[in-house]
Amino acid sequence: MSGAAHPDHPLHWTLYGCEMVATAVMMICGIVAVAVLTVPQGIVGAWLVPHPIIQTALCGLFFGLSGTVAAITPFGKVSGAHLNPSVSLAFALAGKLGWIDLCGYIIAQVIGACLGTWLLACAATLFPFWGHLVTAAGYAATVPAQQVPILWPLVTELVLTALLILMLYWLAGHPRFKELTPWAGGLFFLLLNPVSAWLSGNSSNLARSFAPAVFSGQWTSFWIYAIGPFAGASLSVLAIRTHLFGHLEVEEARLVNFGHHGRVPSLWHPTRKRVETGE
Repeated sequence: MSGAAHPDHPLHWTLYGCEMVATAVMMICGIVAVAVLTVPQGIVGAWLVPHPIIQTALCGLFFGLSGTVAAITPFGKVSGAHLNPSVSLAFALAGKLGWIDLCGYIIAQVIGACLGTWLLACAATLFPFWGHLVTAAGYAATVPAQQVPILWPLVTELVLTALLILMLYWLAGHPRFKELTPWAGGLFFLLLNPVSAWLSGNSSNLARSFAPAVFSGQWTSFWIYAIGPFAGASLSVLAIRTHLFGHLEVEEARLVNFGHHGRVPSLWHPTRKRVETGE
């Protein structure tokens, strides 16, 4: 995956397909969690309305853990479960992901996010109560705060993504902790959501923001969810490569999390070895 693509296999369709499905799983779990936790017409949402800090923290926790659920599926284990264009960009800038595959992963993530959100929209037409919940939640859309200059939500997305990438790299760069990497997103957003979610919605993920915007129609200052996360990922990799936070060496996500190159005999045995074929 890193460096030049194999001349016989420039595109890794199996990996892109698995990344697409894993991202869809993340969006399904995340949007369901946000709808249940935030809409006051639901039992949980009604209980949490008087406790906005707890509500916001739980939204961060469960959306973060949605990424964990996606990562431990057979699809996530094969692709490495980047689930986020910013994460894929960080691996590419670090030389752990080829630029062709970076494009493939980002396209797969955006399509997967839209696919997962579309499935929830289809369910909304079949189950009116669920339709009300997911519509009221805006499909978990991220919208910048209107009462502050747009610079603040932009900086929030930049800093949030930079911290996320630094955390993932630090965990991955220390053998004692790298097994915690797929689980770290939940704790990360649990802690940061109450502090900064009101400014930008705490996305750090272009695909995660794009799909809800498509289905909710909420495109207000959407550009910050591309510029902010990509700039944050780039700055964090720059800091890492200049050893600002010490010497960190990481492998591509599939090796860090699951110990394989993605060239596997089946979805159900992603760690079983076979002859590499470029797929």
